[in-house]
Amino acid sequence: MRVAIPHNLDNDTVRQRMKAKSHEIADYVPGGATVETAWPSDNRMNMTIGAMGQQVSGNVDLEPGQLVFEVELPMMLSFLEPMIRGAVEKGGQKLLAPPKE
Repeated sequence: MRVAIPHNLDNDTVRQRMKAKSHEIADYVPGGATVETAWPSDNRMNMTIGAMGQQVSGNVDLEPGQLVFEVELPMMLSFLEPMIRGAVEKGGQKLLAPPKE
């Protein structure tokens, strides 16, 4: 599943916000989840998500003008793709939002 979230921010700002808020990603996954993240490069964050008894791998790429989430859904969760896509879109927008003061 690939979800692109457009934005008008520079990649440094996006990277800073993603690193500051990556611990919140589990809050946006339906059904409760655990999320582990790693930054193998400045423009890619890898994720391992545990949810509903399944483990899912994915990554987030910082591209000019968009944040691209790619998640490999196992067959058992593929029927939930519309719900998961919606959660990724909403959660991605929250991750890009300026921090609350």
